[in-house]
Amino acid sequence: MTNTERDVVASLGQMIARRVGEKRYELWFAKNTKLSWDENEVVVGVPNRFFQEWLHSTFGEHVRAAASTLLGRPMQARFAIDPELFQAARRAQQQAGALKEIDQTEANDQAGQSPQAEPSRPGTQRASAARPQRRWHRLSDFVVGPSNRVAYASALSVVESPGEGANPLVLHGPVGTGKTHLLEGIYAGLRKQHPDWRVCYATAEDFTNRFVQAMRLSKLSGFRKHFRECDALLLDDLHFLASKPATQEEFLHTFDALAANNKQLVVACDCHPRLANELTPELVDRLVGGAVWGLAPPDCGSRLDILRAKAGRTELPVPEAVLRYIAEQLRGNVRELEGALHSIRHLSKVSSRAIDLALAREALGDLLRHAVRMAQLPDVDRAICQVLRLQNGSLQTKNRTWAVSHPRMLAMFVARKHTGASYSEIGRHFGGRNHATVVAAEKKVRQWLKQNDEFAVGEQRLRARDVVELVERSLAR
Repeated sequence: MTNTERDVVASLGQMIARRVGEKRYELWFAKNTKLSWDENEVVVGVPNRFFQEWLHSTFGEHVRAAASTLLGRPMQARFAIDPELFQAARRAQQQAGALKEIDQTEANDQAGQSPQAEPSRPGTQRASAARPQRRWHRLSDFVVGPSNRVAYASALSVVESPGEGANPLVLHGPVGTGKTHLLEGIYAGLRKQHPDWRVCYATAEDFTNRFVQAMRLSKLSGFRKHFRECDALLLDDLHFLASKPATQEEFLHTFDALAANNKQLVVACDCHPRLANELTPELVDRLVGGAVWGLAPPDCGSRLDILRAKAGRTELPVPEAVLRYIAEQLRGNVRELEGALHSIRHLSKVSSRAIDLALAREALGDLLRHAVRMAQLPDVDRAICQVLRLQNGSLQTKNRTWAVSHPRMLAMFVARKHTGASYSEIGRHFGGRNHATVVAAEKKVRQWLKQNDEFAVGEQRLRARDVVELVERSLAR
């Protein structure tokens, strides 16, 4: 690159920064992109597909306008994966474990220097000494795929502009889909971006225990000061507050106090707030007033990416063929994939055998036998009734009201997806319906899911995607 070209690239970067803001430019462009141009097009090199899609949709027009202004002619903006940036990102991912240890050591040192450090208070910078072995996940380590792309982008947005976007951010999904990883990544990101902030990270169980203790010791003022005067509050496992109305009311007041001061809240729970029947209506109303995004178990491609990332962090290599075998055979969550890798490595070590497909099949035999269990029609029937709180046998009646007909359509869809039953068998089980009724029900539910629609169950309106997620989780138990 000539000096003139370098000057143009530098000027282009400055113009983009002026348009998007210095802070956003530093976060998204400065270390993650390469700028170049030809006659009618500016090219933004990026490290991976997520950056490609996110930058194009969020900043594409800004880049195009900046290039057109600078070069004095109409320009297009194209975002392309750059091989050097891609390799650099992979190397950084492999070094992430060491960086986490360094960050934790620094946090512990900072806590040790403070005479007011409180070991009994996990979840803040001062309390790091209470958990010296804690390794916080980073957003840069998170494997992005179709099942979590929007939730990940929302987490990045919180780090980029806390309190300025949707507030609260609610992340929900079954176990092992990455909710805690994103929550910890936000915590680490906010600490890095705002070292002078007090960022509170706590589980709902920790919040509850400390609330009860504060009431017993008549120290509620200190408890409230701790949680209501922080700069950001991140709460994991919100569902733990179910059936605890007093704690929910306390959290509601904490929520309102932080929101009134434009402080960022992020919570994680195991289902959509509207499906958590034991949360108070007031709390549910606050939660759905922000952004609510779900995370689902990874698809095959994402499972393979996760396995590659985790396999690359150890000295014992796992062949690509074995990783593909695991990704194709196991349809569970991230922890199940991690467990599969641990099992394979352990068997290789104790038997002094190289890792290959034969060893993988032997190590995962029991796990795979349980993973391929086929659900039966009564299982689906029971799961739908349990999730939607219907009486057993409701789906076999002739009742055509929405309170029954919509759950029955969902049951037919889930049965087609998770059982080996034919359309006719499914129709007979659910009240003697015919083949055409089941086909129509499946199409209708697919439309609900594609458009992220709600459906009626009595006086409730629920998102089909959330209900299907809960039913599938129930079937997996």
